[in-house]
Amino acid sequence: MPARGVGLCCGRICPGRSQARDAGAHARRAGAATPPPITSLSALADRQVSQYEKNVLDVAEAMPEDKYNFTPASLNIPGAAYKDVRTFATLLKHTGAANFFFWSRVTGEKLPENIKGSNGPEELKTKAEIIQFLKDSFAVGHRAAKTITPENAMDQLPSFRGNQPRLMIVSGAVIHAADEYGQMVEYLRMNGIVPPASRGSM
Repeated sequence: MPARGVGLCCGRICPGRSQARDAGAHARRAGAATPPPITSLSALADRQVSQYEKNVLDVAEAMPEDKYNFTPASLNIPGAAYKDVRTFATLLKHTGAANFFFWSRVTGEKLPENIKGSNGPEELKTKAEIIQFLKDSFAVGHRAAKTITPENAMDQLPSFRGNQPRLMIVSGAVIHAADEYGQMVEYLRMNGIVPPASRGSM
């Protein structure tokens, strides 16, 4: 059976109770310092980008580089269906590539030429290279969030399946990052690593 709190979704690991627990712990820790009030749609979107930027970068930093090619398939869990899931490194690169795909549609920026598919640049191998790729992708997210105004939030922009509102495209990337983060959390736990958002929290 898969590890507790883990499910499968479209051939990928999907977050279960573990992500909810980790997210709850993160929220409690974040509550210790009151963030500035959100007074605009752009500030709201930017806060969401920042929250998952921190989550994803924290787990990327927490995983040792020699575990970046880890996949649950290597555990040979009886009855599990992890054969085709991504490695930890590929999860990170996929997340960064998706960020670029979503948010560049809002900013109008050109995609990096080394993004050839959904799993990101093949030539990025080291932990430092992959983390920098992630940071660059979230920088586009901040620029996309800052374009949102009450007047243009519902403007229809070209997206993956026809046109979608500007606000929906920006938030859609955050939702996708949250999905991938839930999988990354399980990869850490399978390697005996407590996710940063859960450390020192109940």
